[in-house]
This record gives sequence, structure tokens and C-alpha cells, in this order.
Amino acid sequence: MVISINHTIRLHNGVEMPQFGLGVYKVEAGGVAVDTVKTALSLGYRSIDTAAFYDNEEGVGQALKESGIPREEIFVTTKVWNTDQGYEETLAAFEKSRKRLGLDYLDMYLVHWPVKGKYIDTWKALEKLYQEGTIKAIGVSNFQIHHLEDLFTHANEKPVLNQIELHPLLTQEKVRAFCKENDIAVEAWSPIARGKLVDDPTLLSIAEKYEKTSTQVILRWHLQNNVIVIPKSVTPSRIKENADIFHFELTDEDMEKINGLNENKRFGPNPDDF
Repeated sequence: MVISINHTIRLHNGVEMPQFGLGVYKVEAGGVAVDTVKTALSLGYRSIDTAAFYDNEEGVGQALKESGIPREEIFVTTKVWNTDQGYEETLAAFEKSRKRLGLDYLDMYLVHWPVKGKYIDTWKALEKLYQEGTIKAIGVSNFQIHHLEDLFTHANEKPVLNQIELHPLLTQEKVRAFCKENDIAVEAWSPIARGKLVDDPTLLSIAEKYEKTSTQVILRWHLQNNVIVIPKSVTPSRIKENADIFHFELTDEDMEKINGLNENKRFGPNPDDF
């Protein structure tokens, strides 16, 4: 049972990654980003997930610095954007991200989307950075099974992680099973389906049983599926509420009911059409 915000998942290269963290997609740059990250860190969050595309890496970096928390205690992820993919381009993009974050090294660097004709070269650049030690772990985001299989035929290093859209309306069972088989951790973006399930009757009835919210139930469902989760919020009370999921446990029956909500429904782009 996952009973603490400090619970980690051991990636296949031995790195320990917090299973729970903060995502900052669409968090406004500047003061909002700084305050949001500092709030989360003050509440015990130790994993922050950003991306070059989010345009808030500087704010994240400033918050890390101002928090006073030792660098090695915080797990920082960012991603290389589509227009920066390719071998040399990725090396340059990484350097820019690192400088904006104000960090000597990154804990995780991800290929944001499988850009056709480019993601292999992008991955080669990540492998180089990983070998040099400027990144502790390298992974991918939005990769389907066929993208991963293609990557395997060219890669020296296997991704440690695949970050995908994943929530009760899109349970991604095939991708998750493939990742499990290949010892690749799965991380959910849009873990609460963009708030579309807040009033779902199934979730509300489960929530009532535990005196929790439907959002807390969804986040707990992710944890019990061994998924890494990074809910986003800029509201301090919500950031706190999202993290209050470590003192109850869903039954197998609850888990099955939530699995049954799947409609294979995406709110983000399909990686094959993006």
C-alpha cells in the first residue's frame, strides 16, 4: 500500500522516482509558476514535471532555488519539444532547458512526442546526455507500442518511463501491459481527465464511502495501478487536497468499477495523428 507522499518507484536503471508529483502544464510563467511550485514543495511534493513547451521552466527553477530544499531531494523532469527534435537540435534544446531551470543536471528528460523521422535521432542525443551524466534518467512521452518497438531496434538504452494520457476514461491497458513487460514505468498526464469526472456517479459513491472527493479517488486508483501521477493545480487548497490520498485504500471491487469507466476517450491528441 502506498502510504506516503515520499513513496518512490525504482526505475529500471536503479533511479528512485517519486510516484506522486506536481505537473505544471498551463501554469502561467513567472510569479504563478514560482508560487505554485513553492506551495507544492512546502506540502511535501518532491517531483516537479515541466517541459520546454510549457514556457515556465524559469519559474520552476526560481521556485526550486527559493524553496531552500537541497537539490538532491527534488526530482525534476522536463521534455524536448517537437520543433527542437533531431540530434544536434536536442542537445542545444537540453542546454537551454537546463539553463532556464538553473540546474547542473536533470533527473529526467523526455521526448515529448514521437515526431516521425526525428524521434530516433532525438533519442540518440538523450543517450549521449545520459552517458555524460547530465541526466539521471531518460524516457519518452506519448509513445504507442509501435513507437517503442521501433525505438528498441535503434536504441542502446531502453526508456525508463513512458508518460501518456491516462485516466479512467482512457485506461490504456495495452500500452501499460507492454510497458510492464518491458520494465518501463508509466506516468499519467491529464490523470483526472481534465475534471470531466468530478460528478461521475460511480466515483462519487466510492468517494462518499471514504469521505474523499472523486478526484482523490481517481488519484488513488492511479497509485494502486502502480502508475506515477502528476496532478496539476495552481490553487493551494487543491494542491493540498490532491496530496491527501495516502491514508485510505480502494478495494479490488472499487478498482474494477473505476476500470469499467473506460471509453478509450482522449482529451489530448492521438500520438499517431499529432
